[in-house]
Amino acid sequence: MELIGNWSYPTTIKFGAGRISELAEACLATGITKPLLVTDKGLASLPITTAALDLLEGAGLGRGLFSEVDPNPTEKNAEAGLKVYREGGYDGVIAFGGGSGLDLGKVIAFMSGQSRPIWDFEDIGDWWTRADPDGIAPIIAVPTTAGTGSEVGRASVITNSETHEKKIIFHPKILPAVVICDPELTVGMPGFITAGTGMDAFAHCLEAYSSPHYHPMSQGIALEGLRLVKENLPVAFKDGTNIEARAHMMSAAMMGATAFQKGLGAIHALSHPIGAMYNTHHGTTNAVVMQPVLQMNRPAIEDRIEAAARYLGIEGGFDGFYGFVGELNDTLGIPKNLTELGISDPDLDTLVKGALIDPSTGGNPIEMTESNTRALFEACF
Repeated sequence: MELIGNWSYPTTIKFGAGRISELAEACLATGITKPLLVTDKGLASLPITTAALDLLEGAGLGRGLFSEVDPNPTEKNAEAGLKVYREGGYDGVIAFGGGSGLDLGKVIAFMSGQSRPIWDFEDIGDWWTRADPDGIAPIIAVPTTAGTGSEVGRASVITNSETHEKKIIFHPKILPAVVICDPELTVGMPGFITAGTGMDAFAHCLEAYSSPHYHPMSQGIALEGLRLVKENLPVAFKDGTNIEARAHMMSAAMMGATAFQKGLGAIHALSHPIGAMYNTHHGTTNAVVMQPVLQMNRPAIEDRIEAAARYLGIEGGFDGFYGFVGELNDTLGIPKNLTELGISDPDLDTLVKGALIDPSTGGNPIEMTESNTRALFEACF
């Protein structure tokens, strides 16, 4: 079966191997005549980025590039990118890369025509209505990893460099107009990035599936996303050239990001402050804290996880699913705890505070309190 197609999300998704060749065409269809390609420092000089810039230049669209993007992008990265965007006279953004490049590219496009500071648009209440929708430049997203699903998201995660808190910047028009999902772009991912980003997609699906909120469509998408990760992530990790597994993982990433409209939970509530304070890889951090979170939430999700285990062909109900997560982490070389991840002498008071104010707490099946959140952090070390 050929894994190729055009879907509407309402984002137009061009999915399949080789679809990056349509990048210039997508720009012109979106009204972009001078795009700024935003990506991270590591990707900037790689062949896939050079090839994308060559496509743009060949179509007369220039080869604008901004790559001062940290692994956990900050408002300072956004300010630097905005300066380049405005001074260069660009009229749209190509958000290119993993979660960091995608998130920052989307924010640069969003902020390009705003007069208020970025933190005025944090995902709190109706703060998004403060934005001038006419000041949001068109966005094309090109994921080069399979994890965050930011390519189909209406928000970006930006770290406040002063407070070391991760903030969610939200607006419906941050959703890219066109997404090009080409699994060939993910072939060169290092194994640890394949693992970490893949477990991010798994965490999105798992937390959406476990969330107590009512959203049957997201529930179904999350469950199928778990299956795609279970069957394809180990394959993509072992053989990075397996295009079929890479394609299924790109689908799983988008499905996770779609599903978590239903909510996230303690996995993300913990990993956000950890990443902001210690600059850890987001998806890998999610994987490290996943089993302790499952154990804490067990009284509220045991029946639901047993149903998921049956669907996924995992024997042993909740315990079998819990064991599968541990085995998957081991297969992918995920650190066994936060200490192995490189965090020593943690500031638990600040971590607990950060977790409890994180928006993800609202989707956890069990209410997160200061005491159970501290105990949860302690279980992760």
